[in-house]
Amino acid sequence: MSAQTLTEQGRYVSRLTRDTVALILAGGRGSRLYELTDWRAKPGVHFGGKLRIIDFPLSNCINSGVRRIGVATQYKAHSLIRHLVHGWTGYQVSQREFIEILPASQRVSDDWYLGTADAVFQNLDIIRTHQPRFVLILAGDHVYKMDYGAFLAFHVENKADMTVSCVEIPLAEAAGQFGVMTVDETGRVIEFNEKPEQPASIPGKEGLCLASMGNYVFNTDFLYEQVIKDADVPGSEHDFGKNIIPSIIENYQVFAYPFRDPKTQKQAYWRDVGTLDAYWEANMELNSVLPQLDLYDSQWPILTHQLQAPPAKFVYNQSGRCGQATESMVSAGCIISGASIRKSLIFSNCKIHSYSKIESSLILPDCEIMEHCTIRGAIIDRGSVIPEGTEIGVDLDADRARGFRVTEAGHTLVTPDMLKQKLHHTR
Repeated sequence: MSAQTLTEQGRYVSRLTRDTVALILAGGRGSRLYELTDWRAKPGVHFGGKLRIIDFPLSNCINSGVRRIGVATQYKAHSLIRHLVHGWTGYQVSQREFIEILPASQRVSDDWYLGTADAVFQNLDIIRTHQPRFVLILAGDHVYKMDYGAFLAFHVENKADMTVSCVEIPLAEAAGQFGVMTVDETGRVIEFNEKPEQPASIPGKEGLCLASMGNYVFNTDFLYEQVIKDADVPGSEHDFGKNIIPSIIENYQVFAYPFRDPKTQKQAYWRDVGTLDAYWEANMELNSVLPQLDLYDSQWPILTHQLQAPPAKFVYNQSGRCGQATESMVSAGCIISGASIRKSLIFSNCKIHSYSKIESSLILPDCEIMEHCTIRGAIIDRGSVIPEGTEIGVDLDADRARGFRVTEAGHTLVTPDMLKQKLHHTR
């Protein structure tokens, strides 16, 4: 491809992104994360040492050139809103570049957001003021890096009314959890089932199905027409996957956009992190020498608001009392004092005291692990203080007896509430 053609393509995509408003749906509870979302919405859950899940779609928008963004919040949103205010609303510099918080506020009725489509319907007046050509609707609770410019270009080139981004995932993983679609040879969606218990395989790829990522591109007028129509349908759950997509695929141009790595054209990295085990595993993957999700990629940075803190410190180098971390990530503000860390993520501002051993665990921000503790395969929620001599993940039956949550894969979740520490934190 010539340099001129590349330049023309860049201008073409940049025009599309400038004509787009993004709406990130960030009101979900994330009930399968159990107590980890007792005081925060799923998009506000901490990830990767210093990030929040919401930082991924927001960073993707900024990196893609989509700079008009609304974030619709609802469930226990204080933590999420505070993160957005501190780290993201500074982009609101003009009508052409902004990040606005759109909490459920009963703008058009006495109801809060009733579903994904209703969240859009209740904000139509706000979207209209910006007069976009396209509306990009994004799930706020997935971990991935994606160029939305290519997504928009695919939508336009196929003369689509709506485009759904999709990934290929195992049938067992999709069953009851994801919208699953069937497409024809052109990529047009000919069937869509929301969270089927028995998903259909992709022809020629037994064991895999085509699952929706919850990211959509709409022509703006078409979006207005469909969510207004849906708002008047008795019994509708006002959801894109359950109601709108199945109702339009027969008569309109709805296409599936395959989310692939632009270099290899293979399945791109995408994680739902909707369960405690998936959340633990996605974080642990970051400790690999060459992780699929590269947080060190300066060409596509994942931006965030982070604590202004001193560098992590490792103290004591005595026999049996050496502050060290191997195959791990340790964030700013941490003090590893004579403790041993292995294959773990230590989030911001944690203190790990002498003679303690942490292995294959996630220690979320502001935790303190006292002396002589052993923690294995655990998720320790923000602000927890683990008493001296505590063992977690060593005897799972003992963990259950103490009121900790043990997952199917044998990972133990501990929160301040479980420890009878009345932190009632919303950070």
